Amino acid sequence: MSTFFAKAGEVDSKWFVIDAAGIPLGRIATEAARILRGKHKPIFTPNIDTGDHVIIINAEKLVLTGNKLKNKLYRHHSGYPGGLKEVPYKDIMKKFPERAMEHAVKGMLPHNKLGAKMYTKLKVYRGAEHPHAAQQPEIWTLQQ
Repeated sequence: MSTFFAKAGEVDSKWFVIDAAGIPLGRIATEAARILRGKHKPIFTPNIDTGDHVIIINAEKLVLTGNKLKNKLYRHHSGYPGGLKEVPYKDIMKKFPERAMEHAVKGMLPHNKLGAKMYTKLKVYRGAEHPHAAQQPEIWTLQQ
């Protein structure tokens, strides 16, 4: 019996909605990355995008455990000397709660062209409304 390898044209992708209200950031991000990669499917192939689309709603209501809200920093560098920027997590959550979730999920995807393609299938929204009703997304429940 030979090993099954998915072909790029054969993969059907679905849409899933994850509600982030009251759930830790890391738990949602790992589950979203798993769905985006396609590891929840029996046809998973590492070098083919077998994943599904993910819609994360209520990003402003996600939580962090411990003192991460005060202590956690997001760092990026402009490329110039002295160009290190540090932004506290609490400021990110006030202004752009979607970016915190996107950053966490992006870090869990492969860091190559395939990961970039998977990342485009992630949609994160601040509130409970999203404009993807036409795709008939299914609700994804997290195993606690």
